[in-house]
Amino acid sequence: MQHITIDAASQHLHELIAAAINGEEIIITKDEQPMVKLTPVISEKKRSPLFGSAKDLITISDDFDEPLEEFQDISVDRVFDAYSITRL
Repeated sequence: MQHITIDAASQHLHELIAAAINGEEIIITKDEQPMVKLTPVISEKKRSPLFGSAKDLITISDDFDEPLEEFQDISVDRVFDAYSITRL
């Protein structure tokens, strides 16, 4: 751990930043009292999703692919006829 005065730190900021990035802890003092600790910002790396990590969090009901009641009165033939008319 390196202690340095605020005046000296302002003159050697570039070197102090390089030292902090390399893992050294820098304490900047004023009137022999610690004021600031210079440490690197550690960014979290974004992890790629882990395959299967959502297992059992999402469920699909057994009747998921069953026709909806709201559409029971619409026949498939009627839908295709309407589609054919709009394509003409």
